[in-house]
Amino acid sequence: MKIGELARRTGSEVETIRYYEKEGLLPMPPRSEGNYRQYGEEDAERLLFIRHCRSLGMSLEDIRTLQHFQGRPDLACDDIDALLDRHLQQTELQIQSLQRLQKQLQALRNTCRTHMSAQQCGILRNLASAAAGSDCICHHATEKPN
Repeated sequence: MKIGELARRTGSEVETIRYYEKEGLLPMPPRSEGNYRQYGEEDAERLLFIRHCRSLGMSLEDIRTLQHFQGRPDLACDDIDALLDRHLQQTELQIQSLQRLQKQLQALRNTCRTHMSAQQCGILRNLASAAAGSDCICHHATEKPN
């Protein structure tokens, strides 16, 4: 199959497929007499594996590691477990960071509860104040008490 068909079958963009080839996640396919890339079912399965890993937020390096183990099924999966544990830990840190951001945004939003002019808007005032180097209400929302 040509690259366009592979893209359609896997829900990928042609440029993404080329990028994964350049990064070594997909092998460079053989070319037809007309110089078209020729892909097989194994390429589609590999691309779907990559897409699924990416949907879980895995890095390209993580995917390379997982592909290494796919190619060596005799190896113990301890390193795979460790990879996923690291990913879980990173995800927990991201969740905590997003929760802090949510509190900051809510505190900022709470500074403007009525329909005022933009000149009187507490949100704009706080953002401008922070830009000028002063404290902003949003940063006080996530400070931990002493």
